Amino acid sequence: MKTKLFIITPPFTQLNTPYPATAYIKGFLNTKNIESVQADLGIDVILELFSKKGLSAIFEKATTNNKPKTTNAQRIFALQDEYIKTIDAVIQFLQGKNPTLALQICQEDFLPEASRFAQLEELDWAFGTMGTQDKAKHLATLYLEDISDFIVECIDENFGFSRYAERLGRSANSFDELYQALQQEPTYIDSILISLLKAKIETIQPTLFLISVPFPGNLYSAFRCAQWVKQNHPEIKISMGGGFPNTELRSLSDKRVFEFFDFITLDDGEVPIEELIFNLENPGSDSYKRTFLLENGEVVYKNNSLKHDYKQAQVGTPDYSDLPLDKYISVIEIVNPMHRMWSDGRWNKLTMAHGCYWGKCTFCDISLDYIKVYEPVAANLLCDRMEEMMLQTGQNGFHFVDEAAPPALMRALAIEILRRKLAVTWWTNIRFEKSFSKDLCLLLKASGCIAVSGGLEVASDRLLKLIDKGVTVEQVAKVTSNFTEAGIMVHAYLMYGYPTQTIQETVDSLEMVRQLFEAGVLQSGFWHQFAMTAHSPVGLYPENFGVTKKTETIGTFANNDIDYTDSTGINHDKFSFGLKKSLFNFMHGICFDYELQDWFDFKIPKTKIHPDFIFNALEEQNNFDTKPNAKVVWLGGKPSVETFSKSKKGQTWEMMSLTFHDKKESFIIQTNKTEGEWLVEILQKITISNAKNYTFQEVKTDFEMQLDDFELFWYSKPVNTLREFGLLVL
Repeated sequence: MKTKLFIITPPFTQLNTPYPATAYIKGFLNTKNIESVQADLGIDVILELFSKKGLSAIFEKATTNNKPKTTNAQRIFALQDEYIKTIDAVIQFLQGKNPTLALQICQEDFLPEASRFAQLEELDWAFGTMGTQDKAKHLATLYLEDISDFIVECIDENFGFSRYAERLGRSANSFDELYQALQQEPTYIDSILISLLKAKIETIQPTLFLISVPFPGNLYSAFRCAQWVKQNHPEIKISMGGGFPNTELRSLSDKRVFEFFDFITLDDGEVPIEELIFNLENPGSDSYKRTFLLENGEVVYKNNSLKHDYKQAQVGTPDYSDLPLDKYISVIEIVNPMHRMWSDGRWNKLTMAHGCYWGKCTFCDISLDYIKVYEPVAANLLCDRMEEMMLQTGQNGFHFVDEAAPPALMRALAIEILRRKLAVTWWTNIRFEKSFSKDLCLLLKASGCIAVSGGLEVASDRLLKLIDKGVTVEQVAKVTSNFTEAGIMVHAYLMYGYPTQTIQETVDSLEMVRQLFEAGVLQSGFWHQFAMTAHSPVGLYPENFGVTKKTETIGTFANNDIDYTDSTGINHDKFSFGLKKSLFNFMHGICFDYELQDWFDFKIPKTKIHPDFIFNALEEQNNFDTKPNAKVVWLGGKPSVETFSKSKKGQTWEMMSLTFHDKKESFIIQTNKTEGEWLVEILQKITISNAKNYTFQEVKTDFEMQLDDFELFWYSKPVNTLREFGLLVL
């Protein structure tokens, strides 16, 4: 029998854009002519819940069930008619279908307000430079969060917009608590989920049901979906894959899991799924790739397939068909420019390279294939995929979801985008490599790059060395400055509580971060507390990092986060509030003159960092050495040319005036006629639209065939002017 697949992301991930795993798998299945349908049940449940009908049912249920106890919930309940009246219009506004509603929302007498609006005094400060649409989105988000608080109190304590029953999935070494929850009657949210699932299963009639579980907050819903299908359609085989099993379930041994799932696959899903399909269509075959299943009443892990994983060039273009792309809702939860990009607007998700080209950071899961196996995709193929996705989705925004995008590939991709004259917007995650020169950043900006995020982690050179980050704080400062000057926003991931980190180093790290924001080279950041994971070097070899595991016991269900004790004995939790509060203020360009002590309600040592450390690092001039094999490209257009004569003390020179038209302004450079003619000719050769890339050495050789003293010309005023307007050395 021919297999038909149904692939879902269970509730909840993002509200503004589909999580890409199902689109990646559907794109691959298309290359094999295998029929599949995908669904994002998260957005489906949210839209069912946050509607006139959905809210009416919630308030009715609260009347008969758990009556509101807190003052806040009682206020929302009393204003239920206002919520029911406004909800459909607000959802349409957040879907981008009703932009004029922003004017009403911003008048602040349209939406009912509860406790989430308590922060309103800060809004004018936070949104002073932002438009009406953004302020309205933020107010509408607070309104939804108020309703969410009511649902948590009166309907389902596990509800959350981007996660559901996350507590049951996080660090669940034992399956007991989750299993027990699944034996209870379905919650109200579960009943909505199951009614939507039932309709889809009956319409699609799949033979194989794939559930992608990216995060702990999707786990409970995944089991609820599997449970319902097992009970009502036992003929359908069910498999789980995705980020959660890839990291958490690698030592799974609890048989009860297979009351819900027939298979659990690990790492890249293409070959494991292909083998499942083959086994279903050919009973008796026993070929599996990285798959857990139950055999003779025991959990077994089979990896006996002789098939190799597919190269990235073979996996196809992500396919977003079946997903309701016009129904996702853009929200602005907190006033952080990078978090805003995560939650606001629809992004096509793509990957420049599988894995991480660095693959050394000691806190990272570098022993697992999703990091360890590095394989880049050719720039022309990436652009082909981008064009395909733009045609399909009607969206030209791309989020490259790489662990760390390689600089050389980013350069090649930017050149290809510019050659094809694509108007796109994109952003990605990077390492703060010294190869991100000022010119490379300008090229990336010209191709549509608007933001990068990267791990500064702990702003301490000793700890960066221990992490094996391969960067220094000084280098990070220079690279972030290059991006900022090019007009690309920079977000830094920051870490505290790394093994052996002292209180002095935490304080010094905060001072470095303060100086980076004060210098204007960072626009966004977020502090994460270090977590020790089973597949990182710290988790595998804790003795090398001054930490001790609290237990060596391996759970029968999830195993990733590890409890440990640090040899320093420091309670790093106490720094959390001060670090985050200071950062919030720095992001708004204020409080740089505060003493670091002011952010903490306990005594901290004075920083040992020189007050001008970052300023001095940025002042250092780069040398003028240019590598002979560096690429030279011209982003500008063809100049209009005029020749004229110039006389001085009886001598006459033939001169040339070149007029260029940049997007923002026009400018003129003047040279002698011979140099001008060469310049017009070489700019034509190195223009970005040409297929051939010229190296710096080739440009120099070309010049020296006709003229003398290339260095004198290259560092002259006319060329320096061109360098400001798009003559780049990469």
